[in-house]
Amino acid sequence: MDVKIEESWKDALKEEFDKEYFMRLTAFVRNEYRQHTCYPPGNEIFNAFNLCPLNNVKVVILGQDPYHGAGQAEGLCFSVKTGIPLPPSLVNIFKEVKEDIGTVPAIVKDAQGKNMYDGSLRRWAQQGVFLLNTCLSVREHMAFSHSRQGWETFTDAVIKKVSDSQEHVVFLLWGGPARQKRKIIDTTKHYVLESVHPSPLSANRGGWFGNHHFSRCNKWLEAHGLAPINW
Repeated sequence: MDVKIEESWKDALKEEFDKEYFMRLTAFVRNEYRQHTCYPPGNEIFNAFNLCPLNNVKVVILGQDPYHGAGQAEGLCFSVKTGIPLPPSLVNIFKEVKEDIGTVPAIVKDAQGKNMYDGSLRRWAQQGVFLLNTCLSVREHMAFSHSRQGWETFTDAVIKKVSDSQEHVVFLLWGGPARQKRKIIDTTKHYVLESVHPSPLSANRGGWFGNHHFSRCNKWLEAHGLAPINW
């Protein structure tokens, strides 16, 4: 199957694209986008791959499924388009970044012309942070509506491909579903950091704030001769 995706990923995943489950998944997704409003836009489903070629991957962050509100999702986990109000999980991510290493996102204007933080994480992706959701599409206002259709099988194969083919990658696993992926990762050569999910329900119970994942990640990268991420 000819999938429109960045060339290094296309080559690495070509066998996956020809499997029966992926063909069924493709038919399902195409039908959903024809009959319903779905996110992200069709040409952004593989944004995480297109913005971060396989050989550039230094960090993997796993999300669940895309934001299902209008104008939010852009094919990168936890990320929203520039100028869109920050979802609560992203607010908590930025709070931990600030507390951990002292940096904050760029200031942009919202639709009313007011200052706000830029919620687009494209700047992370372009530095080698692979922002992967376990499901890559969703129907509007229906969380997990595209789950159990094959996306999880595909993204598990993607995680394993990164683990097998790359060296010294940092995997940031936040929340129960993401932490279950540890078993796919070769922990003898990669660094896995786990914590609760940054959503308010989980973060406010303890375990998110003060996890220092961002500084710990950069220390690992630098120790292995890789440039740290400008979070």
